[in-house]
Amino acid sequence: MPKVLISDELSEAAVNIFKSRGIEVDFQPNLGPDAAKLKEIIGKYDGLAIRSATKVKADIIGAAKNLKVIGRAGIGVDNVDIPAATAKGIVVMNTPFGNSITTAEHAIALMFAAARQVPEANVSTQAGKWEKNRFMGRELYAKTLGLIGCGNIGSIVADRALGLKMKVVAYDPFLSPERAVQLGVEKVELDDLLARADVISFHVPLTEKTKNILSRDAMTKTKKGVIIINAARGGLVDEVALLDALKSEHVAAAAFDVFTAEPAKENPLFGAPNFIATPHLGASTNEAQENVALQVAEQMSDYLLTGAVTNALNMPSITAEEAPRLKPFAALAEKLGAFAGQIVDEGLEEVAIEYEGDVAKLNMKPLTAAALAGLLRPLLQDVNMVSAPALLKERGVALTESTRDASPTYDSLIRIKVRTGGGWRTLAGAVIAGQPRITEVKGMALEAPFALNTLYINNSDKPGFIGALGTLLGDAQMNIATFHLGRETQTGEAIALVGVDQPISAEVMAKVKALAHVRYAKLIRF
Repeated sequence: MPKVLISDELSEAAVNIFKSRGIEVDFQPNLGPDAAKLKEIIGKYDGLAIRSATKVKADIIGAAKNLKVIGRAGIGVDNVDIPAATAKGIVVMNTPFGNSITTAEHAIALMFAAARQVPEANVSTQAGKWEKNRFMGRELYAKTLGLIGCGNIGSIVADRALGLKMKVVAYDPFLSPERAVQLGVEKVELDDLLARADVISFHVPLTEKTKNILSRDAMTKTKKGVIIINAARGGLVDEVALLDALKSEHVAAAAFDVFTAEPAKENPLFGAPNFIATPHLGASTNEAQENVALQVAEQMSDYLLTGAVTNALNMPSITAEEAPRLKPFAALAEKLGAFAGQIVDEGLEEVAIEYEGDVAKLNMKPLTAAALAGLLRPLLQDVNMVSAPALLKERGVALTESTRDASPTYDSLIRIKVRTGGGWRTLAGAVIAGQPRITEVKGMALEAPFALNTLYINNSDKPGFIGALGTLLGDAQMNIATFHLGRETQTGEAIALVGVDQPISAEVMAKVKALAHVRYAKLIRF
């Protein structure tokens, strides 16, 4: 009988589901913060169900000798070391849609509270002051709400705001013009949103691209008197810059449910004028707690009893019967998608996936899902193999799949094409000797591994280029592990995939891009 540990507060409905499915449950809701105790006992369990209090770090995963699945009741998995879990063969699942309505409603609640100074007025009135003239609020009717991120939660916020007769503008590189029309929002660039919005609300994950997206410089581009709402992730806003903007009254009010460091026992914004803080309550409703508890218990039970994988962040959703044949191709598809996602430097307009040879006879749905998860993760981060197709669809990005019975060179080949900035970028790969390999970039043939740190260069095929690149990396103390070349024709266009032993600094990348004949250069991480 499989055994599951629940180490955080979770609805009793989850306990009942595990028991009804024949799974032994150990419910210790206060264990999560005690990392030492968790490490001591984790070796006895096949499954671990958590929320945000339990931090599943590499040392705990190392001690988890029997652990097969970690289930996060909620969307965020910042508290799980996913690479360590993956290396040990542990599936990490979440429940990406159970909190959507609740979180969107909380963002709307914060917007009202900030616009009408509800918390301050409440304290003043209950103190017997009756300061009616002090709390002059503002109407939201006919004001412009700027959404930074218009995916699942952002689109729900847009719908509620339109019901309030607000105008909604949205900045989201993955939001297509057609989808924007369906939602009733206007798709804009970030600077345009900053200049026009009366209220700005965030609905994106924290990634390298979104960290401090509302920086000090960006804040100066906003309207005087703007209201800032963040119920998404801490770190999206420069908190010190926002403090200064609140003091100067350039920002009229701000309301945050999330902070750069949590639990937020102290923060630069605490005590700031017209600032409202809540302790990460976005998912804190009875309905949401029940939803995510039920979902995570069902998903974990299915995996432990049948091998079915749902909402996994580190492997595609596949049945137990399909797993042996699909697994190597799923790994290939996800890595190709990750490559493609990192070279989408402008908005994603269209995706095409081609299957050639024997792979075309398999169930391609999980392979496509794996490819899309890899493609979207550089921007969305929390996306998984189940949510990726829905996330792509809700942004209105066209997806086409095609098959060909035979492949000219390989038994099976997967090709991914992404349209960005009006042009197509193409990658292909194959499983060779059981390992995923890159076999084509921009139509040029080569055979290269997916090295952890891969320098991708598109250049004019001129004499001396390879020597200059090798010298530059050598001078920077960068050790080259692999070096693979592809070319169009002699002296035409060429590509290089260079595996290096460590990440390349911004300074060295600038030098690579400045080399003669370089058309494009990017460090790709797998």
